[in-house]
Amino acid sequence: MLKFGAVTYSNEYKIKLGVSDTTIEKYTVYSMEVAKEMSKCISNYANSDYGVGITGKLNRADKFNPLSKNDNTVYISIYNKDKDEFNCFEHIAIKSTREENKEDIINLIVEEMLKEL
Repeated sequence: MLKFGAVTYSNEYKIKLGVSDTTIEKYTVYSMEVAKEMSKCISNYANSDYGVGITGKLNRADKFNPLSKNDNTVYISIYNKDKDEFNCFEHIAIKSTREENKEDIINLIVEEMLKEL
């Protein structure tokens, strides 16, 4: 059962959910380190067994994060609260549309969650 979901495109709301501004500054918002913090923060916020954090840039300029260079790289982290472990992976978005890339990412997450369960 999904308890809580948040779409946080802004750094401000990632920070409000608990992601460290220091982590964002050090690694950029589009990094595995931020995805990991997002997944753990979501799990803690929702008091759920698992949390999923996704961050990445699908070929769009981001005026608020101009130092980010990894276009089309998506960072995904699944946090398992019981084990205090992260399942992390990167995905290179190669589909022709943003919607197709999002669908690929969702399918990957579902596959990984099924392995976790």
